[in-house]
Order: sequence, then structure tokens, then C-alpha cells
Amino acid sequence: METMTPALDGRASTQLAISGMTCASCAMRIEKKLNRLEGVTASVNYATENAHVDHPAGMSTGTLVETVEQLGYGATPPSAGEEPDAGHDGSEVDELRHRVLVSAALSVPVVVLAMAPAWQFVDWQWISLVLAAPVVVWGGWRFHRAAAVNLRHGTATMDTLISLGTLAALLWSVWALLFGDAGMPGMTHTLSFTADPGDAIYLETAAAVTTFVLAGRFFEARAKRRAGAALRALLDLGAKDVALLVDGTETRVPVERLVVGSEFVVRPGERVATDGVVVSGVGAVDASTVTGESVPVEVAPGADVVGGCVAVGSRLVVRATKVGADTQLARIARRVADAQNGKAEIQRLADRVSGVFVPVVVLMAVATFVGWLVLAGDVSGAFTAAVAVLIIACPCALGLATPTALMVGTGRGAQLGILLRGPEVLESTRRVDTVVLDKTGTLTTGRMRVVGDVDDTALRYAAAVEDGSTHPIARAIAEAGRRDGPLPAATEARTIDGLGVSGTVDGTEVLVGRPALLAERGMPLSPALTAHLEAAQADGATAVVVGWDGAARAVLAVTDTVRETSADAVRALRALGVRPVLLTGDHEAAARAVATSVGIDDVRAGVLPEQKADAVAALQAEGHAVAMVGDGVNDAAALARADLGLAMGTGTDVAIEAGDVTLVREDLLAVPDALRLARRTLATIRGNLFWAFAYNVAAIPLAALGLLNPMVAGAAMAFSSVFVVGNSLRLRRFR
Repeated sequence: METMTPALDGRASTQLAISGMTCASCAMRIEKKLNRLEGVTASVNYATENAHVDHPAGMSTGTLVETVEQLGYGATPPSAGEEPDAGHDGSEVDELRHRVLVSAALSVPVVVLAMAPAWQFVDWQWISLVLAAPVVVWGGWRFHRAAAVNLRHGTATMDTLISLGTLAALLWSVWALLFGDAGMPGMTHTLSFTADPGDAIYLETAAAVTTFVLAGRFFEARAKRRAGAALRALLDLGAKDVALLVDGTETRVPVERLVVGSEFVVRPGERVATDGVVVSGVGAVDASTVTGESVPVEVAPGADVVGGCVAVGSRLVVRATKVGADTQLARIARRVADAQNGKAEIQRLADRVSGVFVPVVVLMAVATFVGWLVLAGDVSGAFTAAVAVLIIACPCALGLATPTALMVGTGRGAQLGILLRGPEVLESTRRVDTVVLDKTGTLTTGRMRVVGDVDDTALRYAAAVEDGSTHPIARAIAEAGRRDGPLPAATEARTIDGLGVSGTVDGTEVLVGRPALLAERGMPLSPALTAHLEAAQADGATAVVVGWDGAARAVLAVTDTVRETSADAVRALRALGVRPVLLTGDHEAAARAVATSVGIDDVRAGVLPEQKADAVAALQAEGHAVAMVGDGVNDAAALARADLGLAMGTGTDVAIEAGDVTLVREDLLAVPDALRLARRTLATIRGNLFWAFAYNVAAIPLAALGLLNPMVAGAAMAFSSVFVVGNSLRLRRFR
């Protein structure tokens, strides 16, 4: 069965693994062909060898596969439940290594003989032909095969250039040996690093260029495999089997046997098999490989654990709450794969250039050949310059510039607990100059507690009404109310947006929320309650008023703790030139207390959920590029409205889906880290594209003027691709 993700608007998305691509021009051809299908929007990534296709839900995957195969490439849809493809399984690397080694062993004698006239014994040229022919034909077979497929479909790619150049050099040399003077005994040959107008054969050029390009492909494939290592590491984090607990007996079974509700055992040093909640045992889990947290997290019964974490210290019994594709690890892997398969606008420019580059280069090579014949009358020099143009101009580095940097950057981000939704996020991070921070769950831990003297009846009533809510303040009140036993049942409970909740407890209608809510319902605060509320707010606590039977009865003070790293994160944001703004629904005093402790000057308190997006829009209207950091449902609209939305991964699914970046770890330092990583990745992409363009702009005229030997051109072309990939790999060292 094929994997197809349906959408509510009658559309679906499909991932295809593409085989047979050899350069960015190939990816561009496939993308254009797929996009010609009615209702289809496709993005083909050369580096990851994947195609992401959005299409009408009624269109079969077979139609997409057939369309790709018509161009001479392979397309394979993943099986149902299969994880995102990490790409480059090593078989291509091994095959290329074999061809490079054999080709190099045969080419070295050919080049040495061509460079050293003193070593050119009688009939040495025929020995060179015997050695060079297998290199060009067998070693370069992948180029010739791809060029033939392209020709059959009336197109040209990088392989066309390589195949034309090397076969032309070989065939010219064969003709010169058989029908010219090159095959005569005593023939000598001198190699120059510029064009060789006086030489009659180009066997060393044909063999060396093939070997250099093969070597470049080998290093490129190996580097691309390293670039995708982070995603493969994520996929490898999951446990393969698990100690399932059935009636107190442990049974080792494959992890696929787990279902929601299954209980399993995790011993010290073992990985947690899937997302779940601790049933028994007290210890710690090392979540560094999943969330980027460097310090093990203490867990006890009732604590949530994430699949892929390693148990530390003691035996735990865990009940599965999510399995398979629903786990956090699977969602992280999908997010990373989606980001790597996407394309930034800057890459689309490079793709468009690559799509027309090859035909232009062929015309330039023909023009070079004709120009030399007309102006210099030198057939040999004309041939040498034309071949050099064909080889030096291959746009491989151009096609690798963006996707390789994106692969490494997003993979490194995943290791640090930073997930980019897609490559378009990179442009947003470059412009951001203001970051809006929510308070609860972002600057603070979100783990609230009720403090001070509390009326027992008021606490029990409030806890009963708040029991069904997921809001941190509501959870704190509910937990405090349970300390003296089970809570009474509340009926007709409903949320009053931004103000509080109401419900019926023991036949009594109870209101819990802001003073304004109770005042609106005819329950103003007494002077004593007003003093209590003001004292709580002066201490930075959130004051919640409880009322019933027509009167306000009590004030509950709820406090939160500031994250240890919040102040450091704010300083790091300022160092990046980003102004922090605190935006919260809490009252002014509580917001100011938190802002002062972390070093934020701009505070906007008392903002209702529906007003948060308006506050972001107001900052944008002032000319600021705004990033929003939040974790709750009430932050979703603001996250979507901001130029860049950063969702704390510990928050709600709605907030995470609305954000452009998900911060997996519970650490606000991830925010400046995310900005720095995204900016570094974008800078790497721009640097790669500059050198790829500059290389071709500078090298093509030199080749056309006869200042580059084709062999040197081949080495330079291979080096340019390796340089781009190597430059991208520096992102793996990001800290």
C-alpha cells in the first residue's frame, strides 16, 4: 500500500523516492513534468532524492510514478507506515568507490606517460588507448547511459556534457591513431595545463576527466550521506523490541506489537519504546538525543516520557499513550524530512538557472569550436577548448548549494531540539528584529501552584469547575483541590473566553476567573477581597476570584516559576539584535515581576487571546519583523500572524501546528539558538550559491579562450561540487 496523506480540501500529498537523478537539471525536469499535471504542485529535491507532490485526492500515486518514469527516472512511493526516507543507504557510495579505484588505477599510467615525453617508449600511445578506453566506457557508463536517456526524451543534463566531452576526446584520439599520424612509431606528446593545440590525441584528458568526475560524484554521495545522518540517527533512536508486561509477566516482543494502553518495562540503559506515562518506578530519563536537553529529567509515577529516551538509574513501568506514527519521535522525523524536501525561494532561482544552463553550454561549446576554426584555423585547439567548455560548465555545484546546506542545518537543528517547518523559514529569521514572548509556559515553567491561605470550600468548588481544563492555572487549582480527597462533580462547565469558567457544583452555580467576570455577573469584590487580590498581584501572583450565590467569596493566588534559562535567553536575543517583548493575558503586576527578573523592558499585559494576534499585527504595522514564541491554544493565532512563529514543543498541538519552528526542549535558550541556526544556514546557502555562480562565470571564459586543459577543467568541476557540500557540512559543528 502506498502512503498518501489526505487533506480536508479534497487534496492529498505523496512522497516519492526518485532514482536516476544526476544533477539539479534532472530534478528540474521531473518537477516541471509533474507540475504540468492538472492540479499538481510538486517539489523535487536533488540532494534528498525525494519528490513532495500535492495533488487532487482522486489522483492515484501510479499516475505520478508513471509520469516520472516517462522521463527515464525511477519513482518509488513509500509503503504504508514507512518512516521518512533518510536517503543514500550506502550502495551508491560503494559502487562509486569501486569505479573510482579501478578508473584511477588505469588512468594514472595514461596521464604519467602523457606528461613525461622521456618515458614515452615505442607504441606507448597504443598502450594508453588500451588503458583509457575502459575508463571512458566502463568508468563513465553512468554518464553515457543517462545522456542516452536524456537524448531519447529530447533533453540534456550535466551527464550530457560529461558524456559528450569524454567520448569526443576518446573518439578523436582513436581516429588520430588509426587514420592520422598519431599512431606512427616514435610519436611523442607533451601535456600542458592550458589548451594543447599541437597535440593530436587526448587519451589522458578522456581518462582523467572521467576519473575526476567519478571521484567528485563519490565524495559528493558520501558527503550527502553524512548530511542526512541526523535524520537517520533520529530514525534509529526507536527501540526495536520491548519487554511487554502482561499479568505481571514480561515478554519480549517487537515494538510494533505495542498498542495504546500497553504496559512495558524499561530497565536502566534501555530506550523507552514509545511515548507514554510512568506507571511505577522513580528515576530519570536522558532525553538529550530527542529534545536536546543535556541534563537527565527526573520522572515518577504520572510523569510523561518520550519514546527514544534512555532510562537512567532504575527500572520503570510505562503505559503507552502514543504508538507508531503518532509518537513525538515520528513527528520530529516527519518534520525534518518535510523541511529537507522543501525549497527556499533562493533555491528555485538556482533550479531555473540549472534548467536552461546545459543547452546554453552546448551552444557555447559549438560556438567556441567554430570561433577557433574561423579565427585561428586550428582544429586541434578548437576541439580542446570546446571540450573544456563542456566539462567546466557542469552546474552540479549550483544544484547542491541549497539542499545540502538545508539537509545539514535541519538535521543539526533536530539534534538540538529545533525543528524548522520548511526552508522558507530561513528568510523570515533573517528579517526578525522583535520577538514576542508569552509568559506562562514560555518564560516560566508553566507549572503553577496555589499559594497562601485558601478557603477550603472555595478551593473545592473552584477545583471542581476547573478540573476539565488543560490551562496551567486551572490544573494548579484542580491539583490543590484534590489534596483533601476526590473532587465533587461539576456540571454545565463552560469556558468564558479570556475571562474564566463557570459550572454547577452541588446544585450551586460557581464562577471562577477575573474580577471583571464576577463584576459583570453582579458579584463585586468586598474591600477585604480587593486587598487580598492587590497583595497577591503585588507579589507577582495571578489572582483568581471565586464566587457563588450572588457574591464573590474568595481570591486564589496562583504563582509560576521563571525558567532558569529565561534571563540568559533574553540576553542572547539582545546580542542578536532582537528586541524582546512580553505579551501576556496576566495582570500588569504579575507580568512586570516576571519581566524584571529576566530583563525585559517592553511589557504588554492583560491581553485577551483574540487580542494577541492584533498586538503582533500592531508591531508589524510599526515596521518590525516579528517572531512570536508561545505554547498554548491561545497563542495559535498570534503564532500564525507573526512573521516567524516559534512554538514550544511542550505546548499544545494547535500551537505547534501554527508555528514555523518547533522548540522540542523545555528551554527558552532554544529560541536564540533557533534564530542563530537558521541565519547560519541561510548564510551558508548564500555562500554556496555565490561560489557556484562565480566558479562558472570565471571558468567558462577561460576554457573558451583555450586557457584550461580539459583534464584540469574536470578536476576543477569535481572540486566545486565537493567544496559546496563540504562547506555545508560545517553546519554539523553548530553549537
